[in-house]
Amino acid sequence: MSKAGTFRQLHNHSTPLLLPNAWDAGSARLIEAQGASAIATTSAGFAWSLGYPDGRLLPFDEVVASVRRIVRVLEVPLSVDVENGYADDARTAANQVMKLAELGIAGINIEDGPDDASLLAAKIDAIKNAVAKAGLDLFVNARSDVFLASLVEKAKQPHEAIARGNLYASAGADGLFLPALVQPSDIEAIVGAIRLPLNVMALPGLADAATLGQLGVRRLSAGSGISQVVLGRTKALAADFLAHGRSDALNDQPLPYSEIQRLFA
Repeated sequence: MSKAGTFRQLHNHSTPLLLPNAWDAGSARLIEAQGASAIATTSAGFAWSLGYPDGRLLPFDEVVASVRRIVRVLEVPLSVDVENGYADDARTAANQVMKLAELGIAGINIEDGPDDASLLAAKIDAIKNAVAKAGLDLFVNARSDVFLASLVEKAKQPHEAIARGNLYASAGADGLFLPALVQPSDIEAIVGAIRLPLNVMALPGLADAATLGQLGVRRLSAGSGISQVVLGRTKALAADFLAHGRSDALNDQPLPYSEIQRLFA
């Protein structure tokens, strides 16, 4: 079975697929070593690690190079966040995604954001057609920012999410990702009205994975959360070292050098 097929099957269980999001080859390999059944990337963490702000500004050749490095060290399926496909039209987005599909990734996230829903539907259709024509398989997770960016007023958000989810399903999407969806009643309503496995993002106030599984959620992503915690810890350590020059702080639960080396042996 292809890695995309394996990845697709991971969405069929009663408990959600847990996806810690990596930002480079090192973090991806480390997460895999902790027992992750699949790895997803965070576009924000990707951008920050390469010296760019988040928000569709990362040059696509940087994305390709980073994905190539991650694929080299991983055994488990990899899903890549491609933001809006780094393109304003469906054909270009499909061409971009094909460059990643040819590297052996299992899936992508592709978002609507401020764009019209019909544009993302066209991109999904073009991507699925291009992948099929090449004899490949790819799990396309359609991300909608209805909740995250408040694309419509609060009372209308569940209805809008359902409408977009079914539009994206008709275009060929394999999953629906709704970051900032946290209310159990909204989750249940959406699960009952869409034809796709639902993916949510870890945020304060969100139920735990077991409860989410009971509500029908099939995938839980860490988003940029892990990378933000790592950067926060780096900031604190660097600030302390610069202020005081103390060595002891650098011995606070470090990952041993030998263990890191073994990850890449």
